[in-house]
Amino acid sequence: MNETAIEVVNTPFSAVHYYECKVILQPQHFVTSHAFRDFWKIVRHSARKFDVTVKDADDGFDNQVREVLFFDTPSFDLYNNHFIVRLRTFYKSGWPDGLPELTVKFRHPDFETAAAVDVRPATPGARIRIKFKEELLPLREGLGGMRSIFSHNCVLATPREQIDMAVADLTRSFPALLQAKARSDERLALVNDFAVEEVQVNVGELHFGHGIKAKATIAVWRDRQHERPICGEFAFQCKFDRREDLHRESLKRAADFYKTLQLDAYEWVTLGATKTAIVYGLGQQASTNHE
Repeated sequence: MNETAIEVVNTPFSAVHYYECKVILQPQHFVTSHAFRDFWKIVRHSARKFDVTVKDADDGFDNQVREVLFFDTPSFDLYNNHFIVRLRTFYKSGWPDGLPELTVKFRHPDFETAAAVDVRPATPGARIRIKFKEELLPLREGLGGMRSIFSHNCVLATPREQIDMAVADLTRSFPALLQAKARSDERLALVNDFAVEEVQVNVGELHFGHGIKAKATIAVWRDRQHERPICGEFAFQCKFDRREDLHRESLKRAADFYKTLQLDAYEWVTLGATKTAIVYGLGQQASTNHE
């Protein structure tokens, strides 16, 4: 692969440049859009306990609508080997807004394993974004803790019809996927024949002091066919150049806030899950990847 011919918007260092804290939320709360405001009130309540400054966005409760599709082999070879292939289409006033966004990611609980996977495409000239994140989730066994998974992501714009391909075509474009050892003649299929309608609000920012701030979002994922919610999510994300530049006191404040929020929102929280895992769990085919 001619690496110098690839236009890389973000260089794929083997160091984390994003922290993203996530809380998966129970679907029954998301009957109307008022659920976004209800949960934001809980966030504010938890933030006050740790002097976390909450900044509301001017358009913080404007709905952002996207279609989210996951693709895999019928036996989930990609996901079972910690790879995720996702196509996300943004909508504005009911119409697609630009080209869909294809994401190929490798997500694993071990930092070194995730850092070693080069998710960049082999195609010279591709305009891509590389993101290496540490994603923080609640503990599986109870509220008030945190565990990490590490996500190495490649994001690029692609026409929707180009995702209709065989495994051989996909691995030719993204050689890292060869590690999944899927049959080359199998075709990618929509996971569980399930299309997600995501409604998200970019509610504002959380300021933890010493220049550390995070964008906060609340989202609901719904069955696009029946408009039935399958889960919600609250997340806040901080981007940085070097972890060494992050103030220890502010990181502790962020962690304490995150742990306490889980307890304050105990009636909302779903443990032991990610949004992707929930979609994969909707059908008869079992996955061996337990995120």
